[in-house]
Amino acid sequence: MIDELLVFLLTFLFVFLIYEFFLVRKAKKDKRVKKPIEINYLVSKYQLDLGKVKYKRLLNIISLVSSFDISLVVTIISIINNFFLQLLVGFVLIMLLILVSYDIVGRIYKWKGYCKDE
Repeated sequence: MIDELLVFLLTFLFVFLIYEFFLVRKAKKDKRVKKPIEINYLVSKYQLDLGKVKYKRLLNIISLVSSFDISLVVTIISIINNFFLQLLVGFVLIMLLILVSYDIVGRIYKWKGYCKDE
C-alpha cells in the first residue's frame, strides 16, 4: 500500500513538473506559442471562450488533471505483473481517464459561464 502511494506521488510530481516547465512556463514566456491540444479540445467541444478564461490558470488545471491521470494509470499498471495486460489496461484506462477528466473540466467551465454561448 505504501509502495503504490509512493509511486503515485513520485509520478504525479515528476509529470506535474514536466508540464509546468514545458507547458505553463513556455506559454508565459512566448505568447505566440501554439495552444495545447487539451485547450483545443475544450474550445471545440464546450465552446470555451478563451477571452473570458484566465489562460494561465487553465494551463495549471490542465497540468494538474493530466498529471493525476498519468500517475493513476502508472500506479494501477504497476500492480499488474503481465506485460501485455499492463499495456491493454494502461491504454484503456488512459483513454477513459482523459475523456472523463476533461469532460469534468469542460462542464465546470461551462457551468461557471466561460463558454461562447452565454
